Amino acid sequence: SFFLMESFKVSTPENTTRSGALRELQQARSVLDEVLASLEAQKTILKQRGMSLPPLVTTTLTGMQHDLRSMENLLVNDVTELGQLRALAEVSAKITTTLQVDTVLEQAMDIVIALTRAERGYIILVNKDTGDLEFRVVREDALNPRAATSRPQVSQTILKHVATTRQALLADNAFQDDRLQQKESIASLALRSVLCVPLLYKDDFIGVVYVDNRWQSGVFQEREKNLLLAFANTAAVAIANAFLYEDIQNLLAEITQVKVLMDNVFSSVGSGIVATDADDVVQTFNRAAERILSRSAAQTVGKDLGAVLPRITADLGDYLDSVRQKSEPALVEGELQVQDRRVAISMKLSPLKDLEDVTQGVAVVLDDVTSQIENAQQLRVIKNYLPPELVDSIHTISRLALGGERREVTCMFVEVRPLSSFKDIPPREVMDLLNTFLGVATGCIYATRGVIDKYMGNEVMALYNTQLNPMPDHARHAVDCALQMREGFVALYRQLGIQPQPHYYRLGIHTGICTLGNVGSLTRRDFTAIGDTINLAKRLEENAAAGQIIISENTRASLEALPAGPPAITLTERSPIQVKGRTQQTRIFEVFRA
Repeated sequence: SFFLMESFKVSTPENTTRSGALRELQQARSVLDEVLASLEAQKTILKQRGMSLPPLVTTTLTGMQHDLRSMENLLVNDVTELGQLRALAEVSAKITTTLQVDTVLEQAMDIVIALTRAERGYIILVNKDTGDLEFRVVREDALNPRAATSRPQVSQTILKHVATTRQALLADNAFQDDRLQQKESIASLALRSVLCVPLLYKDDFIGVVYVDNRWQSGVFQEREKNLLLAFANTAAVAIANAFLYEDIQNLLAEITQVKVLMDNVFSSVGSGIVATDADDVVQTFNRAAERILSRSAAQTVGKDLGAVLPRITADLGDYLDSVRQKSEPALVEGELQVQDRRVAISMKLSPLKDLEDVTQGVAVVLDDVTSQIENAQQLRVIKNYLPPELVDSIHTISRLALGGERREVTCMFVEVRPLSSFKDIPPREVMDLLNTFLGVATGCIYATRGVIDKYMGNEVMALYNTQLNPMPDHARHAVDCALQMREGFVALYRQLGIQPQPHYYRLGIHTGICTLGNVGSLTRRDFTAIGDTINLAKRLEENAAAGQIIISENTRASLEALPAGPPAITLTERSPIQVKGRTQQTRIFEVFRA
């Protein structure tokens, strides 16, 4: 009893009184033992003298001795239980204020060993991911609380019983317990006294507290069972709180990592990012925004967005209101004076919504598109001098080796107006008129996806089915282009108030194999087509009469071989012609709308 009083460190006045009473009882029992021993010694002497003690003396003293021993046991139990309860109250208050899981578990195990006087003890918790029971704290040696074997040897039968029933199990002699009969683990582990209680938190089973003694039976009684159950209820709350705190700490760490990552992302992206709250006050301003707008985040965060982008557009406020009210993104383009230069800005406004899908602010993504606009302007100028397809596909063309590749194409040559028709017209007006006629031809070629290979004064060379405009029905596209030109030139005649008879234009179209690719040198190249197909198309144009569209027999065959059949046109065969460079005559056909 003195050992327990010391181990629980209880020194209240009530315990001091109980300790004094216990000492007095022990002293009285000691005196009574001495008196009984003396009387026993006197019995022999009195018997020799023919005398004897009154029969009630020994009986009364023996009864008093038994009563004193019973009182002492009751007082010892009372002192022990009181010390356990006080210790339980004190340590329960202590562990419930600790939020470190390992600390809580270690303290709980120390308390369990002290309260139950167990030889071994374990706290076993359910793994949240696997659902398996895992040893979290192990006490294998009561004299060395931190000693533990690598693989604790406990009865799996007892653990499964408590986990299934969620009821405490007390076996004061495990060998003779009917619930544990014929269980090999009980015999193999030589278990005597076992006490195992569940850890329950809000009706959830989170683990067990297990203590045993392999050498003594009856170590644990109902008092220890009730005491450990009370402790387990408190410990379960403390453990659950500690795990919750650990989860919160992990979540905060993840949130911090994500925030750092997002800050790094915002800082590293090339687009400027500006985020505002519901009052249009800037909350985020990344490095790209600093560079584009030439102002620091320190000067911007906390300011009204209108002050950050004061002159990009007069309708900025209307755009912001529309984004907030309709919850739809908006694209704004404009210019901004930044220090001594004008900057072209492309700005996308998007709503920032919370978890309830309520708009709480606006995100602005800024891009400096000054260089892109300048490049686009330069490309527009270049396309006035080079075929647009050539400019758009410059990377594809650049990969073609000098020498090119052979493929079937349809080539068209058109003379828009003979130079002889410009008599008595000043040279400047001749150039303007010629460009007008060339413009009609160019529009028709672009409308039918043709590629203009070159302008040759008053003539145009166009190609269909090159690497730049692949098409299976290239002959149909070329013929359709020629018919559109005829209609376009007729409309132009009316616009100019002239009635040329015959018409000015003439066209030649031929389909065949040619070589397409780059010609020139490593420092100056031109994409073009060469071969007999090109030469024949030119000869057809030269042999066509004014106002005629002439196609070759190859082109006619290509039109008739189309899966959908020939287009709605009329072909009239003309007399064969003998072209320069060919020994045989060439069949030709004039084309009309059906």
